[in-house]
Amino acid sequence: MPSNSPCLPMSVPCPSRYVQRWLAADPARPARLDALAATRADELDLPALLAELTGAGLPWPRALRRLRNLLVCAIVRRDLDGQADLAEVVAAMTRFADFAVQTAYAALYGELAELHGLPTGAESGRRQDLLVLAMGKHGGGELNVSSDIDLIFVYPEDGETAAAPGQRALSNHEFFIRLGKKLIAALSELAEDGFVFRVDMALRPNGASGPLAASLAMVEEYLMVQGREWERYAWVKARAVTGQAEDIAALDAIVRPFVFRRYLDFGVIDAIRNMHAQIRAEVNRQERLHPERSNNVKLGRGGIREIEFIAQVFQLIRGGRDAALRERSTRATLRTVADKQLMAPETVAGLLDSYTFLRNVEHRLQYLDDAQTHTLPANEDDRALVARMAGLPDPASLLAELDRHRRFVAEQFDAIFADKTGGAEEVDPALTGRGADDEDSRAALAAKLAGLGFEDPAAGAARLLTSWQTPRLQAMPEASRNKLMALLNSALPLIARVTRDTPHASRNATLGRLLDFYEAIARRSAYLSLLTEYPHTQERVIRMMAASGWAATFLTQHPILLDELLDDRARSPLPEPGELLADIGARCAEAKGDTERQMDILREFHHVHLFRLLAQDLAGDLTVERLADHLSQLADVMVAATIAAAWNTIATRHREVPRFAVIAYGKLGGKELGYVSDLDVIFLFDDEDQDAPGNYAKLAQRFITWMTCATPAGTLFDIDTALRPDGASGMLVSSVTAFERYQRQSAWVWEHQALTRARFCAGDEAIGARFEAIREEVLRLRRAAAPLQEEVLKMRRKMRDAHPSRSALFDLKHDEGGMIDIEFIVQYLVLLHAADHPQLTANAGNIALLRLAGDLGLIDPGLAQQVADAYRAMRRLQHGARLQGQEARALHEQVDPHAQAVRTLWHAIFG
Repeated sequence: MPSNSPCLPMSVPCPSRYVQRWLAADPARPARLDALAATRADELDLPALLAELTGAGLPWPRALRRLRNLLVCAIVRRDLDGQADLAEVVAAMTRFADFAVQTAYAALYGELAELHGLPTGAESGRRQDLLVLAMGKHGGGELNVSSDIDLIFVYPEDGETAAAPGQRALSNHEFFIRLGKKLIAALSELAEDGFVFRVDMALRPNGASGPLAASLAMVEEYLMVQGREWERYAWVKARAVTGQAEDIAALDAIVRPFVFRRYLDFGVIDAIRNMHAQIRAEVNRQERLHPERSNNVKLGRGGIREIEFIAQVFQLIRGGRDAALRERSTRATLRTVADKQLMAPETVAGLLDSYTFLRNVEHRLQYLDDAQTHTLPANEDDRALVARMAGLPDPASLLAELDRHRRFVAEQFDAIFADKTGGAEEVDPALTGRGADDEDSRAALAAKLAGLGFEDPAAGAARLLTSWQTPRLQAMPEASRNKLMALLNSALPLIARVTRDTPHASRNATLGRLLDFYEAIARRSAYLSLLTEYPHTQERVIRMMAASGWAATFLTQHPILLDELLDDRARSPLPEPGELLADIGARCAEAKGDTERQMDILREFHHVHLFRLLAQDLAGDLTVERLADHLSQLADVMVAATIAAAWNTIATRHREVPRFAVIAYGKLGGKELGYVSDLDVIFLFDDEDQDAPGNYAKLAQRFITWMTCATPAGTLFDIDTALRPDGASGMLVSSVTAFERYQRQSAWVWEHQALTRARFCAGDEAIGARFEAIREEVLRLRRAAAPLQEEVLKMRRKMRDAHPSRSALFDLKHDEGGMIDIEFIVQYLVLLHAADHPQLTANAGNIALLRLAGDLGLIDPGLAQQVADAYRAMRRLQHGARLQGQEARALHEQVDPHAQAVRTLWHAIFG
């Protein structure tokens, strides 16, 4: 049905009996309603309307009731006329609830203060204001027309009222309890004009047995010590309607870590599942006792509550790490879930459509008699009225449409919350043996592994039992042990199946890597819950561990990356650098002032995107060259983001944007970065301010610290600054002028060699352009061949002496005919010939520069192509070895033809 289907023309009596009674009570009301309904209900001037009523002689409590009736009737009229949609209806009711609470609070606070004085904080000496917290749909900005409002009362600190002579002092606690009682009565007591809102205080700490008002300290202690899982869901929507800004901020600082965990909290899926089961059991019981109460659009199967749970599960899992998911509105949260691709956009669109339909039906149920009901009436005539208000021809059509939406919602709810462990194979009893020395357990497991095709079943069984009996695993809570045991049991046949499809994979090695991973996450129930709730994730973990030992180690060190394996996000292309930088900059800005959190944010961001590249690499989606480009691009972003964040921590900074640049050398400079490469960098500045040298030295030092120090999220990069002017004895940061002078007058030839693979990486672009000009000029200096050759050969001998071959395998990097020989050849050709061929100064990579030298006739073109192919092949072998966590070595037969081509070119150039 349309979201706001029109009722019959207004010449026909409105189906709402509540509106009919209200209109019939006073002949002037129809005209008043017509005038009011001409304006959007969420834009009505509530203070002016209340002033009009009180100006006519009504006391404010009665005026609020009159205003409530007037507003509800206007909403009903606009909604059933098709003039108001769901957003207008809930926004108008929420806005009025806020206004009613604030109006009553202001009046009653003043009355009490006249009798007892202003409540004052014992420590701060400040006036104390009550924080009235709106919970539930009121807090979420989605209040029903006939809903009660859930409130919690919190005051900042203990103390007492500043009583004047003739006034009786009260403790702040007593003052605010009295105020709370008066506020509840002012809103909820039935009077001549009804009530404003029914008030429910059951969500306060300790519920009905707790004090009506609690101090911030009491709330903090309660949430930390006694706060239950279901209260996390309730506090998601908490919103202060009254109170001072600093007190609201203090409460938020208490509530946020209770509601939103810093880790990905997949344990909430099981918790919500259990809570939902209890709700459904109670609804089913009520329906058995009262069949006429069936078809509950809120709590029934596929109802509004299931949509709210779907939205909240994403908030509670990820809200601690993503502020965008801390929205109080169900609809806003679902849209964010779609934007972040956590659910398919078409699924979210369907849920929003169903939410709108179900909420509209809920309102039409309440329009009948202004009753807080969520079930279809048993009376057939009333059902017909509800169908008519819904724009449907009869109750059968209404039920059919309800069934369609509820079936869709139930399917989506089950996709997330259905118990994934029900059909799990029984755990092998051998796993519960006494340990690796338990012969019966070991023999039983060895037989099982042999049947699954493990290479060394006895070793695998011993390793498995030894891991299972470690103190870390044995000390786990029983529920976690059971989850892990079930995961392990299902993993064994998965390992057998996955390794059949993975070249060169070892089942024993994969099992060992998986057991290391299990031991690392054993105490983190959220990760066990993730693997249990999403079984396909465990298969993806095993595939990654079978393919790469380094990937297994990386995932074990950073299990938070499991989230990336939930769906196909890991296979999505890396965003553009500007988009990445804006994203990480925004995240760091959210944690402004919290250096430790910012450092963790940088690490987590880098690990996520590195992991995505790893997933694409293992899937064969990237060449080694393309991977290196992406890794270098990602490193550039991290350098830029770290510089920006670190600069903001320097209290003495003399400008908002530093005139400072990071210059990349080595693998980062040549855009040939690997997974574990360090960053060779130098720091330049161009700033005449007297504070510049000191501030930029601090910035460079902090940059290194931010990059290298270990936090709970790990590290970013090792940093090497040895290539700066004068090396380890030189200044950490150089002015551009000093750098230029050094390169022209003092730099060694090997430093000019390094300059061939240098580039501006991050920071001030004007300094970057100046550096590129200096680099171009220095590389194009005319050089005599003999002295240049002598210096290059001398440096190569030093490096070879520092890395003698101690293995029967070929060292891809250092051995004669290896990758460093190729790099030296290219550097020599650039330095010797760039004066006549300036295109050689392009930082295009060794392969492209070799081909260019061949095209220019500087070396034999055929040999240039062979050496370029050799460099590519060696990089591929090096990359494969590192993926397995091994040294960059290979069998001689794998590289001999390539190494021979390199040696041939070397001798052709150097003799």
